[in-house]
Amino acid sequence: MDLRLPALRSVRRPRRLLAAAAAVAVLGGAGTWTAAVASDDTRTVRVSDQVMAVDGVRLDTSYITPADGGRHPAVLLAHGFGGSKQDMRRQAEDLARDGYAVLTWSARGFGRSTGRIGLNDPNGEVADVSRLIDWLAKRPEVRLDKPGDPRVGMAGGSYGGAVSLLTAGHDRRVDAIAPAITYWNLADALFPNGVFKKLWAGIFVNTGGGCARFEPALCRMYDRVAESGTPDPAARKLLEERSPSAVGDRIKVPTLLLQGQTDSLFTLGQADAAARAIRANGAPVDVDWIAGGHDGGDMETSRVEARVRAWFDRYLKDDKATDTGPAFRITRTGGIDSTDGTAQLRGASAAAYPGLHDHARSIPLTGGTQHVTNPAGASPPGVSALPGLGGSGGLSQLSALGVGVSLDFPGQYARFDSAPLTRDLQITGAPTATVHVTSTGDDAVLFGKVYDVGPDGTRQVLPAQLVAPFRVTGAKAGKDVTVTLPAIDHAVQKGHRLRLVLASTDLGYASPAAPATYTVSLKGDLGVPTAPAVSTAAAPLPAWVWWLPAAGAVAALALLLTTRRRTAAPAPDPELAEVPLVITDLSKRYAGSTDRYAVRDLSFRVEKSQVLGLLGPNGAGKTTTLRMLMGLIRPDEGEIRVFGHAIRPGASVLSRVGAFVEGAGFLPHLSGRENLELYWRATGRPPEDAHLDEALEIAGLGDALARAVRTYSQGMRQRLAIAQAMLGLPDLLILDEPTNGLDPPQIREMREVMIRYAAGGRTVIVSSHLLAEVEQSCTHLVVMDRGRLVQAGPVREIVGSGDTLLVGTAVPVQEPVVEKVGALDGVASAVRTDDGLLVRLEPGGTAERLVVELVRLEVPVASVGPHRRLEDAFLTLIGGSA
Repeated sequence: MDLRLPALRSVRRPRRLLAAAAAVAVLGGAGTWTAAVASDDTRTVRVSDQVMAVDGVRLDTSYITPADGGRHPAVLLAHGFGGSKQDMRRQAEDLARDGYAVLTWSARGFGRSTGRIGLNDPNGEVADVSRLIDWLAKRPEVRLDKPGDPRVGMAGGSYGGAVSLLTAGHDRRVDAIAPAITYWNLADALFPNGVFKKLWAGIFVNTGGGCARFEPALCRMYDRVAESGTPDPAARKLLEERSPSAVGDRIKVPTLLLQGQTDSLFTLGQADAAARAIRANGAPVDVDWIAGGHDGGDMETSRVEARVRAWFDRYLKDDKATDTGPAFRITRTGGIDSTDGTAQLRGASAAAYPGLHDHARSIPLTGGTQHVTNPAGASPPGVSALPGLGGSGGLSQLSALGVGVSLDFPGQYARFDSAPLTRDLQITGAPTATVHVTSTGDDAVLFGKVYDVGPDGTRQVLPAQLVAPFRVTGAKAGKDVTVTLPAIDHAVQKGHRLRLVLASTDLGYASPAAPATYTVSLKGDLGVPTAPAVSTAAAPLPAWVWWLPAAGAVAALALLLTTRRRTAAPAPDPELAEVPLVITDLSKRYAGSTDRYAVRDLSFRVEKSQVLGLLGPNGAGKTTTLRMLMGLIRPDEGEIRVFGHAIRPGASVLSRVGAFVEGAGFLPHLSGRENLELYWRATGRPPEDAHLDEALEIAGLGDALARAVRTYSQGMRQRLAIAQAMLGLPDLLILDEPTNGLDPPQIREMREVMIRYAAGGRTVIVSSHLLAEVEQSCTHLVVMDRGRLVQAGPVREIVGSGDTLLVGTAVPVQEPVVEKVGALDGVASAVRTDDGLLVRLEPGGTAERLVVELVRLEVPVASVGPHRRLEDAFLTLIGGSA
């Protein structure tokens, strides 16, 4: 998953900390320089690439300067997490054309640079930047404030934004900064109010390649917190040491803070904390809330880069006539483009930054005392943001158009509603509420959010898809808690209501695994900041924007009902209660076709303890059959019964079916056992029902269970996936191509796994193209071709069937002769092989009559006998199917 943001070219995944001790030195001549001249417009720039040796690591750099030969202010452009210097190339060239000497580099562990990632360790990445400033101070293209002190600014997004802030606090030679969508306190960002932001943290670690790319201290911290689900003081300390907040009192340079509104990773509250701290130092600070963020949306690339350039013109070039923009600016949705239906963005601004609690308005809420269940394993979790899945449009940006994608499960949340608003309300900042919480356990974890609820009470929108987690310690005795809800900029229309929801679970965060009941009540009104000084000329949204969500909600409800409800199904057949599978007259047409079938008139039966091989060439209908068997698609005609129950989507009998389809996703930093335990907890079923040890014994994983999955071979991963499918010891196990990508020893091991599983009285259905392997592992076969059943029965009968003969010939038989043999009376089909012919006889056909006809056709017969290979039988069966 690529977490780099398209506009800032600079966001990705966190990795390890570098404890670089000692001074870092740039060794002259350590790199190789190449020079080029770019001339995209009339102002040419010079580009030089060099790998610099910096105290044991090598940093890959690009130095881009105007081609006029003069001295210019310098700009350091830092890339985002998981990116490299290449992400900043275009912006660097644009700045160089505007009169800046620009240096970009790949941070430790990224791009072609070496070293381990230190999450902007002051002794690692931050010290590297100071050495780069040392280098700039010696360049003839760079303007100096004094010897050794270049005029220099820094910009970057996310990871690069944080190193800009940190460097400004550690190195006084930095003159101006423009960090974007970044953090002020990384501990607060990943452990907000004592709750672990597990999904974002996991995305970073896994896309970073696991702990091997992190410093040991950070890796140990992550493993510890991910396992416990609760951040500890040592974890907070480790992240705070690498946060700009640690040097907040030393950042005294003009700062342009650009923060994303659709951002569940680094929220607007991070920029607010930075603005307050830097302004307290006496430095100029402007704040800009852009439309996009880590969750997607419009990153406003052109506008943002133009504002950064103006900021540097003012504070690096000393151009006092430059308009740097308003002290506070917000991007709002001001209408819809009628040509393509996209949101039109309009700016709102104020002469001063109002903070997150300006002119709070009290909104009375009703709801009384309510009980909230935290389910065992915190599953199923509620859904708010979907980290990393925003894309260029941004799922969270849909809330600006009145479309909601959040989900709260009944019984797992408390809700408190306002009366319908008597006038429009513009929320700008972070709402607050005080609640009383009591828990049956020692701690309570809740997730606060404020919905915009439509007049009919059914459509509700979660602005920017943001929630505020909070942990209540000592909750058994009951405690009053003031909750600061997510900072947003959202317009609520007259007639709408505000709804405060306190949920026990959220997909993006870790909740206590132990079941508990929370009792929640209100202790006051909802405080809503309005920031009246912020003005905008936003146009009203057209009417279809409001009816479209209602239509979407109806469609979503219909989908939800059709996927979850138990449809009326035929009564169970008691005579088939012990039969794993019976398929009767099953047919499925291709979409839009009246005569082309994926499966047609298919019937067969599978008994207990059988290992059934489902065979057929590509397009035979095997996958379609398995999908119908698992309830994923509906047949057009016919019936499937599993242990006597007719299969329908959501049928309860499917709980007795386990399935493995080609591959399974695992968390590479966790061990095999931890992955299986995590998977089972997600099902919400009791741990004792997993029969984990039994499944693992059958899978034969041995000591590998304790190792991280990233160390597994392909064969071990396949067996772990099979073990996952076997959790709960399902009575019917379906395996689709389980030997894909395995070498011969691994295939043999997989065969033994299937045989051991069926030996316990259960049933295995395996679809495979490896005929020799199927012959050794399966007890029964179903052969399909073009959607129809060709033959079914025990392997020994199909392989050794007396109606199929292998005719050895002295010389190869030509195709015209093969066709003549296939047309003989009593012959169902004939297929040429390396050794001669494979002939399947019709009922009544005999070997003696066949030999007579072969001699008449002058076929040089050397031998005749029954065939013994499944491959031969398969080719014969398929060759003769209609």
